[in-house]
Amino acid sequence: MNSAALQESWAEVVEVGDAASQYFYSHLFLSHPEVRDMFPLVMATQRDRFFTALGRIIADVDNLPTDPSYLEQLGREHRRFGVVAAHYPAAGASLLATLAHFLGPAWTSELAAEWEAAYGAVAQIMLAAAQASEQTSPPWWDAEVTAVKRHSLDITLLEVRTDRPYPFEAGQSMAVEVPQRPRTWRYFSPANAPRDDRTIELHVEIVPGGQVSPELARNMRPGDRIRLGSPVGKKLTLDAEHSGNLLMVAGGTGLAPLRAVVEELDNRWGTSGGAPNVLLFHGVRYRPNLYDHAYLTHMNSRPWFTYIPVVSDDPTYTGHRGLVGTVAAEMYWWEGYTALVCGSKGMVRHSVGELVRTGLDPDAIRHEDFSPDSATATQRPTEVLTWR
Repeated sequence: MNSAALQESWAEVVEVGDAASQYFYSHLFLSHPEVRDMFPLVMATQRDRFFTALGRIIADVDNLPTDPSYLEQLGREHRRFGVVAAHYPAAGASLLATLAHFLGPAWTSELAAEWEAAYGAVAQIMLAAAQASEQTSPPWWDAEVTAVKRHSLDITLLEVRTDRPYPFEAGQSMAVEVPQRPRTWRYFSPANAPRDDRTIELHVEIVPGGQVSPELARNMRPGDRIRLGSPVGKKLTLDAEHSGNLLMVAGGTGLAPLRAVVEELDNRWGTSGGAPNVLLFHGVRYRPNLYDHAYLTHMNSRPWFTYIPVVSDDPTYTGHRGLVGTVAAEMYWWEGYTALVCGSKGMVRHSVGELVRTGLDPDAIRHEDFSPDSATATQRPTEVLTWR
C-alpha cells in the first residue's frame, strides 16, 4: 500500500474544504437515496466528522494491520445506525467519485487502485468487527428515565434503567440518543459503577449550541425512553488488581467517569478492606456547579480518599481557587501516581500540560478522547464516525 500517495492526495482534497464533504454526501444520497434516513437531519457537523475521521485513518494507514482497534470500534458502533455490508461499497463508490472529481488529472489509474485497496482493507476490518459484535451484543440498549434532578441551569443528573443488563466498566463512556434528536448520538459517561438493578447515573451539562445535551438536561421526564450505544474506552478504567496511588482531575461533568471509579473502589474497599490512595480535584467556574459536593465530602471519611473542590471564577469562594489543572499540579509532587484526567478538550489539554510541567511522567497521565481527529479512539466527546 502506497501510504505516501494516499496521504498526499488526501491532503489535496482536504484543502478544498467543505465542498469535498458536500460532494461526497450529495453523491451518496443521489446514488443511494435509501440511506438518507440513516443520517441526522442537520448534516453540517456530520460532514466535518467524516473528513476528520477519514483523515485520521489515512494518517495512520501503515499501522492498521497491526493495530486495527480504531476501525474495529467504528465497525461495532456503526451497527446502531443500521449499517450493513451492502452499505460499504456504496460509501466507497462515493468516496472514489469525490477523490476523482477534486483531484482531476492527478487521479490516475494507479492512484485509484491504491485508494480502492485501502478502502477495501478499511471496510473489511470494520465489517468483520461488526459481524463479530452481532454475536455478543445488540446494536443498542433501550433505557427508561427513572429520576431527574436538575441541579442548576446548566447541570442535570439523570438516572436511567436499561431494559436488559448493560455490561460496562466504571470509567467507560457510551453514546446516547434521545427521541427528539433521532440519529444524533453524543457520548456521556456513567457516573456509577455497575449495579444489580441496571440503573445508570448520567451527569449532563448543557453544551452551548448542542443538540443532545439540552434535550437531556431540560426536557427529560421519568418514563421517557433513550438509547445507549455500546460502552467504549479503557483509559479511565482500572484493573481489578490496581493498587498504585491515583490522582484524579475533573472539570465540570468530566467528574462522572471518575466518580464511577471512586464508587467502584469504595465497593472494593467495603468487601476487601483495600483501596489505593485517591486524591480527586473537581474544578468548576462557580461554586453552585460543585454539584456532587455532598457525596464527595462524605467520601472524605474514607481513609484512602481525599476530595479537593476548586473554583476558578467566583471571587467569594473561600476554598482553592484557580484552574483545576494548575491547582492540582502545584499542590503536591505526584511522582509515582497515575493521573486520570477528564473534562472538556481545553481543560484536559491544560491539565495534562500543567502536570507534565511540574514533573509527572506523561506516560502516567491517562485521558480519553473520542473525537475523530484524536490519536486514540471526554466528558462530552464528539461522535466517532467514518462515512456514517
